[in-house]
Amino acid sequence: MTRRVVDLRLSRERAGLWALTVLLFGLVIYVTWRYVGTFVLGLFLYYVTRPVHARISHRVPSRTLSVTLALVSVAIPVLVLVVWTISVAVRGLRDLLGRDLTAEPIPGVDSIPSFPELLAVSESTLRALLTDPGTLLANGIGQRLLDLLSTISGSLAVVVNVGLHLFIALILVFFLLRDDYRIAAWARSTFMSDDSVLESYLEAVDRDLTQVYFGNILNAVLTGALGAATYSALNLVAPATVRIPEPALFGLLTGVGSLIPVIGIKVVWVPLALLLLVDALLTDPSALWFVVLFAVVSVVIVDTLPDQLLRPYVSGRSLHVGAVMLAYTIGPLLFGWYGVFLGPLLLIVVVECARHIVPEIVGRPRATGDFLSEPTDGVESEDESEPELGSDDAGHSPQSGGVDDDKDGSVPSD
Repeated sequence: MTRRVVDLRLSRERAGLWALTVLLFGLVIYVTWRYVGTFVLGLFLYYVTRPVHARISHRVPSRTLSVTLALVSVAIPVLVLVVWTISVAVRGLRDLLGRDLTAEPIPGVDSIPSFPELLAVSESTLRALLTDPGTLLANGIGQRLLDLLSTISGSLAVVVNVGLHLFIALILVFFLLRDDYRIAAWARSTFMSDDSVLESYLEAVDRDLTQVYFGNILNAVLTGALGAATYSALNLVAPATVRIPEPALFGLLTGVGSLIPVIGIKVVWVPLALLLLVDALLTDPSALWFVVLFAVVSVVIVDTLPDQLLRPYVSGRSLHVGAVMLAYTIGPLLFGWYGVFLGPLLLIVVVECARHIVPEIVGRPRATGDFLSEPTDGVESEDESEPELGSDDAGHSPQSGGVDDDKDGSVPSD
């Protein structure tokens, strides 16, 4: 009787612990989903920064210092590049479609004055202050300045909100870079046994995310930013009769085109070059030199340069190109701007689950090949220097003894 009471008490305690655990994990999932854009952006920055941090950590004794150097040298510049790319794309679409053609304004974008507007108001106000301060009120400049300040204050909340989200993303990157091996060691010691299918699943997800985030998406961001800057610079020397329409926007579209296999950015610059060629032949044949210059710059700078820089990290794809393209297309349509990062993430966790976990559930061995894989055609696998999930970024994998495994000196100090 006493043993039965003890067993009943233990079962109730275990049920209470399960209820508490489910409640807490549900709370974490809720908070993560509410800020899912911030978290997937931080995850993208983590995978972009991790290869660089793996090389810095060999030369810096303190892990915290190496993470800080990686953030300053890689994560923050890439974050600024992403924000700049999104803002240029939004304003470029506004200018191309016309403000009156859209259904409603974009909060926080249309309300923020452009730099030329701020410069013009500041110049006119300063001139009036130096010559005749009384004309400020007479000519309405004071009222215009007050309206501008009101506009800025109205958009300040949006700017602060965006800044907080970016700060959270950087904090997430910092702690993932510094403590990812500890998290992996805790997960191994808590949930995984020897030769666990869960460990192989998580390692496969980690490899695929490295290829997609550091390879494909970073390549698209760099290509788009380089294309926007290059085409805007080309318009400075373009003849008045033949100019690139919306150079920043079409430059960013080259980044989107780089995600398309085989064709790449040719889907953007070739039609644009043909448009410029027809325009030059009809209006000013002497401007054909600019069409040739545009084509050469597009091939050499916008197309070849990013591809050469990131090719080692894009090789050895383990995901089917068609599936990845669907994720890139459906993700932004379904979730918004962060769908570019969330779409491939969902694809990877589902595909690797089908490869690793489903065969374990149905009691079948994992097949050596499947329709979800991209044919290699003799292409070698991914760069072996890339650290695996749970490594300490210096090529060492801590033992699965929990978060205190670094006491033996096998990992850099914090």
